[in-house]
Amino acid sequence: MKGSNRVIYEICNLQYNYMKPLYFKDLGQIEYGEAWEMQEGLMKQGLDVKASWYNVPDLERPADLGINNYLLLCTHPHVYTLGKSGHMENLLVNDSRLKELNVSFYKTNRGGDITYHGPGQIVGYPILDLEQFYTDLGKYMRNLEEVIIRTLAHFDIKGDRLPGSTGVWLDPENPLKARKICAMGVRSSRWITMHGFALNVNTDINYFNYIVPCGISDKKVTSMQQELHTTVDFENVKEILKREFCTIFESELVEEGVY
Repeated sequence: MKGSNRVIYEICNLQYNYMKPLYFKDLGQIEYGEAWEMQEGLMKQGLDVKASWYNVPDLERPADLGINNYLLLCTHPHVYTLGKSGHMENLLVNDSRLKELNVSFYKTNRGGDITYHGPGQIVGYPILDLEQFYTDLGKYMRNLEEVIIRTLAHFDIKGDRLPGSTGVWLDPENPLKARKICAMGVRSSRWITMHGFALNVNTDINYFNYIVPCGISDKKVTSMQQELHTTVDFENVKEILKREFCTIFESELVEEGVY
């Protein structure tokens, strides 16, 4: 191999094998508003860095601006959240009934319609600078779905995609059997993401009866527990999900605090 070609080859090979650090934090059970505020803070850190380089010509900017990527996992107390394109009529109960059910409610700045979060559900919030990965939100959503599909496969559950709908589904090709097991909704600003996915593991899916989940009235919701007819090892699912996330996003987990 000629000298110049070898240099190009070695540079490309280095870039291909580079595993991006991914700072991980398990937040445990945390109130939805507190987790939202944490995400906003981490996103702002990245946006502030980008703003500081705003007037610098592209060719003069370093390849690495020093923006960290994060993955937060948690569960929430019972809560319904409505996306910015959602419709209030998809919440089927009034404030009084919400209090009886001990469910809080938030209008959010993520995409998508209404969904439920609660105990037994793994909620993931990736705060990623997509300029370090690829500037393609569609690809990002498909990769989030792939993380969940691969995680489910470890439990012999065949997750799939439903054309025209985000999230992960079971039997999407059968209109009478199609059911969602993982909802997704994200926000992106200057290619930095927040919000993410909610995988139903041992979730009480009865709480979905009080909303039109994701604004889709003719499809059901399910959980891993319901599909397997047994309680699932929650911590085991989280560990597998973390590994699959790192594989799909070519990252190396750094299990440290987020600040």
